[in-house]
Amino acid sequence: MTDWLCLIKDREGAKMLTKNAGVWLVLVAAVLLFFNVSTAIAQNNFRDFVFESDKTYIIELLDGTELTGKYIDRTDSVLVLSTSSLPRIEIPFGQIKSIRLAEETSLRGEQYWFPNPNATRYLFAPSGFNLKKGEGYYQNSYLILNSVNYGLTNFISIGGSIELISTLSTLAEGSFRPVVLITPKVGFPVAKDLNMGAGLLFMSIPELDSNPFTGAGIAYGVATYGNIEHNATLGLGWGFFNGNWARRPLINISGMTRTSQNMSLVTENWFIPLDNDLELGRYYEVLSYGVRFVGKKISVDLAFINNRDIAKVLLIGMPYVDFVVKF
Repeated sequence: MTDWLCLIKDREGAKMLTKNAGVWLVLVAAVLLFFNVSTAIAQNNFRDFVFESDKTYIIELLDGTELTGKYIDRTDSVLVLSTSSLPRIEIPFGQIKSIRLAEETSLRGEQYWFPNPNATRYLFAPSGFNLKKGEGYYQNSYLILNSVNYGLTNFISIGGSIELISTLSTLAEGSFRPVVLITPKVGFPVAKDLNMGAGLLFMSIPELDSNPFTGAGIAYGVATYGNIEHNATLGLGWGFFNGNWARRPLINISGMTRTSQNMSLVTENWFIPLDNDLELGRYYEVLSYGVRFVGKKISVDLAFINNRDIAKVLLIGMPYVDFVVKF
């Protein structure tokens, strides 16, 4: 009797196993079909891609490899390019992950330079260029000031910063009231090689008042002439402190130029109005100059901040360092 019960149970288990196996086979087949259809659609999209003769394209393959070259020809199955090292290379459409046209400003003869990953700012001052929708970056200055900026649209971005020393000191006192910066900005092209921008830099200062929105800041406008690799910016900003506005604007003159694939020169210069009775009408200058090392998604600034007072102590100026990671 016991043997018959075991046999019946085994048969029922086999039936259940067969049934479950059938379900799993259907699911696996559906997944494989989905990926095959997705791959086919992607390949068909790339086969339908409209290429322009003698234009340079950046091709990203499924394994992450990037190829840059001029369009020569195509067939139903392959794309034919000419690169700086190979006069002719055939790339199967099935191996292509993405295709994008290389910007003219990124071409140096037949060599492609990836775009400037940090064109929206100099060391700290903004340019007229804005982050694209969905772009963002993290910036760290002196290992103390941590900033994040994000493009809400192609013309509007929002950012914020938190300062480490005030964060740690207020936490040690049993509270959390760090120095915080909020930096909304708009930026847009108005003509060839001319971009305009405007924004606000608001800084909350815990020591001023119990109200976290009491603080200081600058409302500014900027005009940038040039492209993202070579440009100069003139900015005017009106400062405010605890509700009181400055009578005259501060002036910012900045610039950068790309000197090689992995390096740029950058300068940022501030002229701050002196409104006290003894020096009314004069400006106090803060100058900077340095080198920016750039990669596809990262930049590192090594610079010096200087003026007539700093030069008395350190002739070349006070060292400045920051890094930016774009995402």
